[in-house]
Amino acid sequence: MDHRTLKGRPPYPFETIGVAVAFSPRLEMVLGEARRLAATFGARLVLIHVGDRTEAKEALLRQTMATAGLDDPEIPVVWREGDPVSRLLETCKDNTVDLLILGARRRENMLRYYLGSVARGLSRAAKCSLLLLTEPQAAGSSFRKIVVSGVVNPKTIFTMNTAVYLARELGGREMTVVTESDQPGLAMAVAEDSRAGEAMHFKDQATSAEAAQTHAMVGLCSPGEIRITEKVIHGRAGYAIRQYAEHNHADLLVLNSPDSRYGLIDRIFTHGMEYILEDLPCNMLIVHSRLS
Repeated sequence: MDHRTLKGRPPYPFETIGVAVAFSPRLEMVLGEARRLAATFGARLVLIHVGDRTEAKEALLRQTMATAGLDDPEIPVVWREGDPVSRLLETCKDNTVDLLILGARRRENMLRYYLGSVARGLSRAAKCSLLLLTEPQAAGSSFRKIVVSGVVNPKTIFTMNTAVYLARELGGREMTVVTESDQPGLAMAVAEDSRAGEAMHFKDQATSAEAAQTHAMVGLCSPGEIRITEKVIHGRAGYAIRQYAEHNHADLLVLNSPDSRYGLIDRIFTHGMEYILEDLPCNMLIVHSRLS
């Protein structure tokens, strides 16, 4: 296919859902999640396994699909070999996947593999959104309490609307848009400058400006019956929202995809996304708005 047609394609509706198949003890749970999401969104499924194709694996996958309610022979299974990130990216592009599901149990070694290095690579280069499931459920996870990053970015409105779309279809009723305020330069001024009161005033102004911009984006959403609240938190980007989602027992954390491939500065200092991927607080949706 002409991959250029992906540019500008909206992140939702989810018309095609891909599933990264890992032969872990939680495979049935991941397929159960995929079955529920496909039925809810009216999407077609594409199952993708990167690794050796053997008769034993094929038999196990067919059996597990049947147990999970996916015994439809029309569901394609794509078998690829090579680098997991590259093969998954290629297959998602070729099948115009809108949402790719990855999942593994927290205590499994596969978690670090699939929700670690593979997720990092996919988040930087995927042309579709990613759903990372920390504790997949055969009957489908509850996404009733959703936390969305309200970072000031042109992509954020698309991320908010995607979160609203998902919540509305899955019966969600509560969404919190969180603005992270991290001004290390002003914090240093407060600590070192004798005019700390003035510095604090500027810090408050900056925080208010960020919150106002986020509020304006929230106003552009059409949440329907979903209640959206807004929250400003202080701390390092990525780390602060991870802590907030964990402490507030969120079911789903929703973020923008990274703006571009990480540069030298991101390899030296921890990037916001890295704080979250190294220790997922809950299920996470990374929305790719396909603006570029």
